[in-house]
Amino acid sequence: MPPRVVLHLDMDAFYASVEVREDPALAGRPVIVGHPGKRGVVTTCSYEARTFGVRSAMPSVVAVRLCPDAIWLPVRMGLYVEISRRIRRILDEEAPVVEPLSIDEAFLDVTGWAHDLAEGAAIARRLKERIRAAERLTASVGVAPNKFLAKLASDLEKPDGLVVLPKEEIPTRLWPLPLERLWGVGPKGAARLRKGGLATIGDIARASPIALAMLVGESLARHVAALARGDDDRVVERDRESRSISEERTYTEDLRDPREIDRALLARAQGVARALRREGLVARTVHLKVRTGDFTTFTRAHTLREPTDLAEAIVTAVRDLYAQRVDLGGRGVRLLGVGVSGLVSRGEIRASLFPDAAATRSRKLAAAEDAVRERLGEDAVTRATLVKKGSDPFS
Repeated sequence: MPPRVVLHLDMDAFYASVEVREDPALAGRPVIVGHPGKRGVVTTCSYEARTFGVRSAMPSVVAVRLCPDAIWLPVRMGLYVEISRRIRRILDEEAPVVEPLSIDEAFLDVTGWAHDLAEGAAIARRLKERIRAAERLTASVGVAPNKFLAKLASDLEKPDGLVVLPKEEIPTRLWPLPLERLWGVGPKGAARLRKGGLATIGDIARASPIALAMLVGESLARHVAALARGDDDRVVERDRESRSISEERTYTEDLRDPREIDRALLARAQGVARALRREGLVARTVHLKVRTGDFTTFTRAHTLREPTDLAEAIVTAVRDLYAQRVDLGGRGVRLLGVGVSGLVSRGEIRASLFPDAAATRSRKLAAAEDAVRERLGEDAVTRATLVKKGSDPFS
């Protein structure tokens, strides 16, 4: 059996790098993609901003304090998704199995195509060169015999890195790292391990199984000990990202007007439906997420009678969930999210002998809208109910 060769590719500060590519005057400056308001968060930032301590998911008020001269830019998800789709096509051409983790990172299994890690590195180098030539963006790639080591390697020499991490180098490259770098070790687990006198991955590798189990329990002890040895037998899975699709927004001011909340639900449902159609998928289950101003969070789900990729069916389900299973208690809505799961290829669904006339009309309208957006851009067409005078917080 040929040795496993796994790659982890991670685009460097993806959203921020795209914005710098679109406006070269931003090169070398601290760029933050997100909303700078009191309710905002940092979506991502350039490496120049990171030198000030700014990080993804950081509250915007903290980022402003750390880097007051940063240039703030809004998220342009339509642009990022389109670039991500083009990069995905490159990955599919260079590897037999691709497991996307998010819009800007993926695992690739090139076992068999590459006979060893050196040949895997050659594939990684070709991937980086193709992405740079096609998109003028850089990626960092880790090459290793399993997923854990590959992901860790991709982060060792960012940006624009290429790191090969064979098991023989685990004592010198893996063990000196802090134990928080192990997958599955959260803040509580790390605190317990550190309280037991452990600080690095090497400390974990050298600890006795009994001592580890006393600190974090047998299950987590076995998990972290295996990773510390560099062992990870998880396979690279095709189309892992297609298990669910979601879209959510946090609002600058809490939403209280029922009409505004309904418009927000429709906008999110439309975004999710478009994503389904782009991927040729339909969904069986619809999810609703609502967070109030005091951070109370409701998550609700409903399984549809027929799988769908239409906004009408999705928004009908989330409206029902919102009306019947969410009690705001007079509070405003800070965050709204709509998602879908139970995804299957549209081609796997057998056509009904008696198609619903309304659904047929909706599908024709959706196809027309998709065609216009493909030709003229994501913002070329929108529904009248989503048009609002002035700025539109629901777009």
